[in-house]
Amino acid sequence: MLKSPFVDAPYIPKISYILGALSIYDLEDTVGEELRKYDPNDAIAREKLIRNFVLKDLMCLSCKHRFLLMLELKSALATPGFDFSKEFESDYDEYITMAWDEAEIDDPRGFFEDIYRLANEEWKDDFQKASLEGQSDW
Repeated sequence: MLKSPFVDAPYIPKISYILGALSIYDLEDTVGEELRKYDPNDAIAREKLIRNFVLKDLMCLSCKHRFLLMLELKSALATPGFDFSKEFESDYDEYITMAWDEAEIDDPRGFFEDIYRLANEEWKDDFQKASLEGQSDW
């Protein structure tokens, strides 16, 4: 069983993990200001945002963790009624403040489709390696 990278527990990927780099709780004046320079609704800016923040932040995970996380995203993208906008909601009880709230993202599903596409481009070799391993051995 694959363990979580930061705690001694089984790894259960969640879509919310993908946007960890966009949570700016207590970082509004530093990371928040940097992120707000990007327009998440502009295709070119969104790609830079995803590559420079989202994917870069996920590099702290092993290729196995990233592979499973993208499988979870693939499943969500295959679900027509999946509400991607909820992933942009801040949760102040959990100390999560998103750089943009759900009302500021014109196409939340499209945002995650871009993440999936870019992750598969950038991590193609890692995903190939992970897919060839028996997941039951993890």
